[in-house]
Amino acid sequence: MSGHSKWSTIKRRKGAQDAKRGKLFTKVIKEITIAARSGGGDLEGNARLRRAVDAARNVNMPADNVTRAIKKGTGELEGIQYEELLYEGVGPDGTLFICEVVTDNRNRTIAEVRKLFDKNHGQISSSGAALWAFEQKGMIRIEKDATSEEKLFEAAVGGGAENMELIEEQWVVTTARNDLDSVRDAIVSAGIEVSEATLEYIPNNPKIVEGDEAMKLIQLYEALEEHDDIQNVFSDFELSEQALAEMA
Repeated sequence: MSGHSKWSTIKRRKGAQDAKRGKLFTKVIKEITIAARSGGGDLEGNARLRRAVDAARNVNMPADNVTRAIKKGTGELEGIQYEELLYEGVGPDGTLFICEVVTDNRNRTIAEVRKLFDKNHGQISSSGAALWAFEQKGMIRIEKDATSEEKLFEAAVGGGAENMELIEEQWVVTTARNDLDSVRDAIVSAGIEVSEATLEYIPNNPKIVEGDEAMKLIQLYEALEEHDDIQNVFSDFELSEQALAEMA
């Protein structure tokens, strides 16, 4: 697995442990609401909602919060009307960025995201400027202590997974885009608790960076990630082993 993927996994794990709970809850609630609005409130019949509830469980969100978010999505309770958008941009040295956005005010959000790119040596781009360089994959994360390697391998590969790897204290299982939910369900059916199951944009040809270039890119990545309306950030840069060691 690439250094960038390793760094992203470390960041996601650390974020779940250290970030302000309110910010994490807001992002998860938005995803639950959108998932329920698009596919209904029945977990059995809505794979995206099942994944969102996995994420809520992973950040210890109270069940009442989850229920309210689902009801707001289905219209049983009044709630904010969110819109899903995809922003693309170019960072330092031609690196490419994709931002998944959920907002109730697209004009405000695009202006704020443009400013973040401008302040961090990049620029927001038109649709398609970055997307061509990525492939969407399913990524399933399981805590190391939740299962044995043999048990997970049997369930994941039997379900159609492409790859599995231990990164830090998590197993990371990779699937084809359309196989994410069937592989996730196979793992759960084997009695293994899933921490997170998501669709992510993986770069086809990652750019290895280090030194000052790496620091600029990390600053842009983290500035985007911190924005309240940005759910996820993906980029085609990966940190060299030296840069990963320096961060550690």
